[in-house]
Parts: sequence; structure tokens; C-alpha cells
Amino acid sequence: MPAHDPSASADNRLVVAISSRALFDLGNSHALFEREGLDAYRSFQIAHEDEILKPGVAFPLVQKLLDLNKLAGDVPPVEVILLSRNSGDTGLRIFNAIQHYGLEISRAAFTSGAPTSDYIAPFKADLFLSANAEDVGRALKAGVAAATILPSVAPPRMSEQLRIAFDGDAVIFGDEGERVSREEGLEAFHRSESEHADEPLSVGPFRGFLTALHRLQAAFPAENSPIRTALVTARSAPAHKRVILTLRRWGVRIDEALFLGGRDKGPFLDAFGADIFFDDSPANVESARKHVATGHVPHGVSNR
Repeated sequence: MPAHDPSASADNRLVVAISSRALFDLGNSHALFEREGLDAYRSFQIAHEDEILKPGVAFPLVQKLLDLNKLAGDVPPVEVILLSRNSGDTGLRIFNAIQHYGLEISRAAFTSGAPTSDYIAPFKADLFLSANAEDVGRALKAGVAAATILPSVAPPRMSEQLRIAFDGDAVIFGDEGERVSREEGLEAFHRSESEHADEPLSVGPFRGFLTALHRLQAAFPAENSPIRTALVTARSAPAHKRVILTLRRWGVRIDEALFLGGRDKGPFLDAFGADIFFDDSPANVESARKHVATGHVPHGVSNR
């Protein structure tokens, strides 16, 4: 990004809201909460608030997002906001960890067990990541790109480049294609996609986030971008054409497009080096989370 970008403003920055359990490893204390209740959890967190939490599944992603601000001018292009079901009291341990790791996170909402999703809109978040499936579902219904962060095998990535991968149908696009495939079969799906190849696909829940990410990406030189994106889809020819033409119509850049024809996505995501992958299919996320950090998007026919 240029040393000074006159078009940059707080209104067009990329805003990501994340839960404390997605950002840090709170597995043991959350298990205590489920086993013994809120009072035991509160006592434990206060007693251990000076012990630094270990990074969670989404920690490397957040770190790379915030590192983009080091390349920016006067207005940081990325903001990460913490949304937590902790109370302000138990949340002190969370902020101690944020300070320890040098994460530039200053805004937060602690709801003392209430849903956090009500605060996504006021913070103008483009993306919400949480380990709480209920909060994610509420965010999606409100029209915000959201995913449940799953326990994943996320090996350290040597590249400093931020790499984000998306499934297509029911994530970037609507789920009409998946409905045809499930109800009428693969042959009918390919026939339908060929017949409607020149018609743009409908908008999925991650269209807005993809657009915001593209806007951020466009501020950097294409040949030396700190962000790389990939579409990783079970589609194959001839169903690829409609996808390509839709993205072209939207004016959105995708750096890599993998049309796998039903192949297991996990190894391909590992080869791409994804910092996170978003998919609606429970089967696909089970494969993916063995290789990369994975967010389940509970949207569309696969989740009914």
C-alpha cells in the first residue's frame, strides 16, 4: 500500500470480529465452565489471569491481518474486534494475552454469557469468526459473513503472505446449484449450469467479505501482494464457466481457482498454504480441518 493513500478511511477498512475462543486456546477453561458452571469458570480465570493463554486456531490469521497495517499509511486498513461471552472481569485474562502477543486490538464487547452477535452490526464487521455455532448462525441470519472456527490442525506457515481460501456454492455464491445436485443429481446439475452459464450466480453470505478483501488487496501492487486468495470448489468443467463469468461480472479478483470435481479438498488446501478455509459442507470441513484452519459456514441446503 502506498505510504499515503488519500482514499483510505475508517469507513472502508476491513473489519473482522472474533471470539476469544477462536483467538486463544480456552479449551480447558471452557470445559470447566460446561462441567462446573459459571462461578467455577470465573474463579479459575481470575486465579490464572496472569498466566498467558496459548494461541488458538485463528490466532495466525489475526496476526497476519494485523500485520497488513504495518504496510499502510496513516489509516490502518484492517481492524480486529474482540467479541466475547466472558464478562469484563474474566475478560481481563484475554486482554492480558492480547497485550502479551502485541496484537493491536483495542475494541471489545464482553457480554457475560449473552449472545455476542448483536454487536457485529454496530462495529460494522465484514466477517465474524467464533467457536460458538449459535452466535455464528445469528450473524449469518443478520446478513454478515460468519463461520464457526473448528478445532483444526493448522501447521505454522512460513510465508508472511495472508492466504484465504473459499468454497463457492453456499459460501461466495448462493446454494441453487447444490440444491439441483442434491435433488436431481450431478448430470442435471451440469446440464443446468451449462444452460445458465451466461447468467451470474446469486450472491452468497461471503460475497460482502470477498468484496472488502478484494478492495484491500487492490491497494497493493498485484505482483507483490501480501494477500492471496483461492476458490476451492467441488465443481469441474463444464460448471466452471459460470463461476468465472460471475466473478468477472462482480469485478472481484480471485488469484487461484481449483476445480476439483469432488476430490478431497484437504491436501489441495495444504498445498495452497491456506491460513483459513471457509466451506458450508460438513464433510468438506472435516477433511479440511485435518490440514488447515477451517471455518464452517452453516448456510444452505447442506445444513438443513
